[in-house]
Amino acid sequence: MYRTHTCGQLRIENVGQKVTLAGWVQRSRKLGGMTFIDLRDRYGITQLVVDEGNTDLMATASSLGREFVIQIVGTVVERQSKNSKMPTGDIEIALETINILNKAQTPPFTIEDESDGGEDIRAKYRYLDLRRNPLKNALQLRHRLAHEVRNFLDGEGFLEIETPYLIKSTPEGARDFVVPSRMNPGQFYALPQSPQTFKQLLMVAGYDRYFQIVRCFRDEDLRADRQPEFTQIDCEMSFVERDDVLDVFERMMRTLFKNALGVDIPAKLQRMSWYDAMDFYGSDKPDVRFEMKIADITSLAHGHEFSVFDSAEYIGAIAAKGCSEYTRKQIDELTEWVKRPQIGAKGLVYIKCNSDGTFKSSIDKFFTPEDLAKIAEKVGADKGDLILALCGPKRKTQGQLGTLRLEMGNRLGLRDPFNFAPLWIVDFPLFEWSEEDNRFYAMHHPFTSPKPEHLDWYYSNKKEDLERVCANAYDFVLNGTELGGGSIRIHDAEVQKRMFEILGFSAEDADYKFGFIINAFKFGAPPHGGLAFGFDRVCALFGGQETIRDYIAFPKNNQGRDVMIDSPSYIDDVQMDELALKSTAPRQ
Repeated sequence: MYRTHTCGQLRIENVGQKVTLAGWVQRSRKLGGMTFIDLRDRYGITQLVVDEGNTDLMATASSLGREFVIQIVGTVVERQSKNSKMPTGDIEIALETINILNKAQTPPFTIEDESDGGEDIRAKYRYLDLRRNPLKNALQLRHRLAHEVRNFLDGEGFLEIETPYLIKSTPEGARDFVVPSRMNPGQFYALPQSPQTFKQLLMVAGYDRYFQIVRCFRDEDLRADRQPEFTQIDCEMSFVERDDVLDVFERMMRTLFKNALGVDIPAKLQRMSWYDAMDFYGSDKPDVRFEMKIADITSLAHGHEFSVFDSAEYIGAIAAKGCSEYTRKQIDELTEWVKRPQIGAKGLVYIKCNSDGTFKSSIDKFFTPEDLAKIAEKVGADKGDLILALCGPKRKTQGQLGTLRLEMGNRLGLRDPFNFAPLWIVDFPLFEWSEEDNRFYAMHHPFTSPKPEHLDWYYSNKKEDLERVCANAYDFVLNGTELGGGSIRIHDAEVQKRMFEILGFSAEDADYKFGFIINAFKFGAPPHGGLAFGFDRVCALFGGQETIRDYIAFPKNNQGRDVMIDSPSYIDDVQMDELALKSTAPRQ
């Protein structure tokens, strides 16, 4: 055997034992007549020591470079200078032999917790970056969470069932990744954006509790919490209503928090309607770790001969606690911040609620102190607070205020990543109207059912009625991030037919794109619903991070490239011919 113990295993009780270890050289240093070597594997670090009296062994030790792979034999001894910061810090190994298993070039960055390598170079040498503790800990957390998920769902009677990766393209939602078929020239598979239709077919088949931790694929613009290939905890249940689904997955998340982090979350989570989330937080994934709710001050702000407000459909405001001392320079900087293209506000109005009870604002010319006091009361501002107001179209302005609210939360230190505030968002609109296309789109997907009490509106031909229909859907939100979402599905053929009509599918289009599931429903589809959690996001937030990359062994960059293996790449002409493909893009 290459080793009798790992590099994180030995303790003071092992003193006197002869052991064999194997791993990578973290660092080597000479102190007086001794050479000390830190040997690392994924379990930890053990210090090795060589006495200068052993000239042959000293020569071998002196030849070791960083990241050399070695095997050693030695005796565990008690360290004279103990290191309480290391689990193995009470002992060291007095070496007898060193066997160099593999030499290593000097790595392009230091393999330390705080590396000197930039993001690009570490991505290129990802296999080296994965040796660092932050990434090792991230992947260990991912493993623990996956283990807890499987244990919990198995205990709830769920079966883990795999579904295909090569499927049919159903163009709703994000763009599909497509795969050409050699055996069927000119035809293409699509990689699944989710196993949605297959898990519904499993309900038709009678497998009333299904799950899988599954890879999904979406060809969309990337960001910190989005990758072209990602992992879902995908679940579906039969003979359930909304509350049944929410109960199971509330308990699952409570189990994950408790067993993986030792954190207790409330036994019953808050449920907030989509409309309240937008009105008070400007987001359908609100961060409720702090208040600073948005207040509608439209009625108070209109009619004061301030044209910017008088011409606006909506005026909203937030109160930043303790910020009345903000300087003009700071407020100007905030104004420029909200005017950035990513936010798109035209300007920012401020009202300082001074500690002496007076007000100072950018609209003093138009509003009396009494007017400002009424606004302060509406917003919930106290002495010492700073009111920030935006105006414009209602939903757009609420979104801008929501972004400003998060920024102020960051500046005031209100968004501690280890302060967890989960909740459910419910009662989403079923449809969203596109002015550009003059048609409705499904806010989630075309198999989401309307709330039963809204069926009269659902069958109406009036646009305003259809806009009032709520989906029987729900999202699990944590600290301003949507971690999971799902719905009670349509299982009735007539309700599904009506959905396709509203979305503008002809009977022929619906049959071509979704005929397999429509036909399956004719053979007895049970009432069913489900939910999918973004597993990468769960891992990242449990680890206190916003980016998911460190929780994926081999992620892509923001351009969708794997710079380590240089993918995507061109294929040769022979493969192109086999697949009946012809590219119009010039090779670079």
